[in-house]
Amino acid sequence: MTFPIHIDPDITRARTLPAAAYRSTEVYDLAVADLFPRTWQMVSVSEKVRGSGQMAPWPFMEGSVNEPLLAVRDDAGSPSIISNVCTHRGALLVEEPGITQTIRCRYHGRQFQLDGRCKFMPEFQDVVDFPADDDHLKSVACAQWGPFLFASLDPMCTFEEWLGPIRSRIGWMPLDDFHHDPETSRSYHVDANWALYNDNYLEGFHIPYIHPGLMPILDNKAYRTEVFDQGSLQIGIASPGEDAFTLPADHPDAGQAIAGYYIFLFPNTLLNFYPWGLSVNLILPQGKGRTRIDYLSYVWDASRRSLGAGSDLHTVEMEDHAVVASVQRGIQSRIYRRGRYSPTREAGVHHFHRLLAGNLNESWERRQSP
Repeated sequence: MTFPIHIDPDITRARTLPAAAYRSTEVYDLAVADLFPRTWQMVSVSEKVRGSGQMAPWPFMEGSVNEPLLAVRDDAGSPSIISNVCTHRGALLVEEPGITQTIRCRYHGRQFQLDGRCKFMPEFQDVVDFPADDDHLKSVACAQWGPFLFASLDPMCTFEEWLGPIRSRIGWMPLDDFHHDPETSRSYHVDANWALYNDNYLEGFHIPYIHPGLMPILDNKAYRTEVFDQGSLQIGIASPGEDAFTLPADHPDAGQAIAGYYIFLFPNTLLNFYPWGLSVNLILPQGKGRTRIDYLSYVWDASRRSLGAGSDLHTVEMEDHAVVASVQRGIQSRIYRRGRYSPTREAGVHHFHRLLAGNLNESWERRQSP
């Protein structure tokens, strides 16, 4: 793989991410070591830490970064994300969700408060300067949005910079009324690079060819994409008579029959809002050619689950998996190098490639510095 990766900012001239980037161990390792730890990630156990004293273990980007963290609500109900590794000898502290006032290491009995401060350790009476700063559990950046928690090990941008641009579109929804539906939440695996899954998600160009069931539901000619600093928004317009949002009068899209808002937050969080609620796709790389997609379902209006663009998401997911796995096989080609973008249909893909290449280039350049 040759660095730096260049993606022309002019989409009419640009060429896509090189096929070698999807195949490269160097690119994958660089993303795991230097990119993903600096990004915001949704805490998938958010629903298990709604009340005071509740805690749940959560590995940051399980399958790649694998940083053991713990989501906690203190006595006042405030959330935090702290290390789940004992500062004595490195044992995992919590392995199952629960309710507690004290976090206790089962290995040697070290105890921590819910804010991570070390408060007791057997047989340490004679230890000088104990507990010191590094005896406490480290906190990482944490943010709450509605019922959802997010965390970052070393954020490249503020949470508001990351999420803020989409608030005007979905901020009117009563997110605190959305409830997690475990029966329709599941994990999928696809034999493809994580970025290929994103590429497919970020354009409606393929809908007429890959998703025949969506064609009568969505007005494909009206489908559009908007980009912002840390992501993009795709807007699906409902065909006449199909289910659509009832938007507030002062909403930016008032008067339009919106079937779905498809939100991409760099680099791997996908939020899909439908009139029935929210489906979340968390893209978790498991290797350079293997990806896990955690699909989390949050219901707002159960009576609309069988209506509109969000009515048969499993079928759509399987159709996407089949084509993405096919592309993964295709980019092994010795002949194919890189493609071009449709300016009218692939603005989201182009934007993602620019973000990804820019961040990878910065990481690569830092590693070249003496």
